Amino acid sequence: MSSPTVLATTIRTGRGKGPARQARMVGGVPAEVYGLGQPNQSILVDAHQLQLILNKGMNTIINLQVDGAEQITVCRQIQRHPVKGSLQHVDFIRVDAKVEIEADVPLSLVGESAGVALGGLLEQLVFSVAITAKPGAIPTSIEHDVTALDLGDQVRAGDLTLPAGVTLQLEPDELLAMISIPRALAAQGGEEGEEAEGAEAE
Repeated sequence: MSSPTVLATTIRTGRGKGPARQARMVGGVPAEVYGLGQPNQSILVDAHQLQLILNKGMNTIINLQVDGAEQITVCRQIQRHPVKGSLQHVDFIRVDAKVEIEADVPLSLVGESAGVALGGLLEQLVFSVAITAKPGAIPTSIEHDVTALDLGDQVRAGDLTLPAGVTLQLEPDELLAMISIPRALAAQGGEEGEEAEGAEAE
């Protein structure tokens, strides 16, 4: 589960590209804080500290220290430099610790399936799933063990095991992953079947 992390901020007074560029040059990231019916606030955060938090997961709860008070937030709308990948701008949304919110959580398939051992291919069609949960109950990821999957088996949303307090926002029959059978393997199976039929006929 995500755990609260404190991040210091300073109020951003200058607006526009010039002040934003200057802030980035000294390791700052321009950001906005909004939500819960409160006025938007323009702030600056330390790029290095924010990146360390983001490395824990996009849904990490962040206690922003804004103008002498802490605000419970999550990170949204992250903008990065198209070439360097450095943080350019971030939006923080205020959340109530007692109220459920929506979040996209990475889906991680673990284990080596029986079907893959036989020559099948594990195809993951969905890499993140939409859930609702209270901020402190949002998992960093949802894992699903594929060890028992055989050739042609599928993983659907209803197969996932969710942590307590987490609700999946997908239809139960939505296809998430499957063990596909390569053409060569399928053809080989067909040939073996024909040989067996021929032997029976003899």
